[in-house]
Amino acid sequence: MDETSQQYQERLKKLDELRKEGVDPYPNGFVVPHTSAEICEKYGQLSKEELEKKTEVFTIAGRVMMIRSFGKAAFVVLQDRKGKLQTFIQQKSLTEKEYELFKKIDRGDFILVTGTLFRTKTDELTLLAQSFKLVTKSLQPLPEKWHGLTDVEIRYRQRYIDLVVNEPVREVFKKRSQIIQWVREFLTVREFLEVETPAMHSIAGGAAARPFTTHHNTLDMDLYLRIAPELYLKRLVVGGFERVFEIGRNFRNEGISTQHNPEFTMLEFYQSYATYEDLIRLTEELLASLVQKLFGKNELTYQGTVLNFKAPFERITTTEMMKRGEDKLVQPTFVTDFTVEDSPLARKSHKNPNLVDRFELYIAGREVANAFSELNDPIDQKERFQKQVEKKKKGDQEAMGYDADYIEALEVGMPPTAGEGIGIDRLVMILTDQPSIRDVILFPLLRPQKGGSPKGDLPKSDSPA
Repeated sequence: MDETSQQYQERLKKLDELRKEGVDPYPNGFVVPHTSAEICEKYGQLSKEELEKKTEVFTIAGRVMMIRSFGKAAFVVLQDRKGKLQTFIQQKSLTEKEYELFKKIDRGDFILVTGTLFRTKTDELTLLAQSFKLVTKSLQPLPEKWHGLTDVEIRYRQRYIDLVVNEPVREVFKKRSQIIQWVREFLTVREFLEVETPAMHSIAGGAAARPFTTHHNTLDMDLYLRIAPELYLKRLVVGGFERVFEIGRNFRNEGISTQHNPEFTMLEFYQSYATYEDLIRLTEELLASLVQKLFGKNELTYQGTVLNFKAPFERITTTEMMKRGEDKLVQPTFVTDFTVEDSPLARKSHKNPNLVDRFELYIAGREVANAFSELNDPIDQKERFQKQVEKKKKGDQEAMGYDADYIEALEVGMPPTAGEGIGIDRLVMILTDQPSIRDVILFPLLRPQKGGSPKGDLPKSDSPA
């Protein structure tokens, strides 16, 4: 029996003993009035003598991350949603029943502690326990060490363990949430309306991508998980919502890599009476504001390279990009001059009818955004859809279908509009200095586990990339 299995069996034994003693290992109904961060913020600067004069009693709850026992006393580090706080638990301060219960506490358990504050000989702010309760008994031991390829794979498959033991990982996902909130605020202040559109489409459209297919039993019809919300958002523009945006999941039945996950988060927004040139300036402003909020300046370091987000960003044509190589576009760069053939939903350029008014934004060698002045001519759009249908008949699985209802919407009339999509996952990768898209998606898609142990170990052949 390996060490992990032995610890698991020992914890099961403790669980059984607790229940026989009449202790509920999974009680409920607790009030937790304080957090570790609140306590540290308010009292962290007080000296040992100042704390001795305080009589305020605090109650916190959290997961036991460390236990250092000294005979009839122990230092216990608790982790809650705001951080960590050390507690000191000693036999003379507890009832006999409480202390016997404490001896069955393991690393990973959740406990609730009530007490007063003091400083240890090493000057660490500590909660002196006057009482304690078991909140949740943990049966699986937490890993003591966290490194190596196998552990990286477990991080993705068992993200809950990753979040418990790796504070930097928790911070990445807190920043992700904050970034999305800032994006919402940026657009809302500019009078964009946040909306929600269907995730199941009867026609796969809005982007060149291979869709996932599903079936609705009651209606007996095949449906596609959306590859983009574009055509529905532009229907809303037709309906009179001149500025709309949506942050949601898209699904594309394509490969997996450090930059691709089959389901991903996309921001799409549309602005009437704007052109792709207007969106270039708006994008520069949005990204500069995000970088400024996170770092207090216009620069950040991504994987060892300094990226400068001061406007204006460099602009090059698709021809120039091909000469340079895509991986050479490290600094924020707008690429323009795309062909009509590659842009079935974009407005033709007045300067060159073979090109469209479109840009892609590249940062750190990868596409982060795609935008264009929208095609609002229903006759032109109908012809382009028909060409997409011909491509599909010839085997192009990424070609769009013919959306007759969308053509009818354009016939009702859509004002001149510009729209843009920004990949939230890739943007967060750059803003949080993460090398893989799996590091910014809480539960990335993984291939099925084969021959894993009950603990969830992965076969070494399952690369995390």
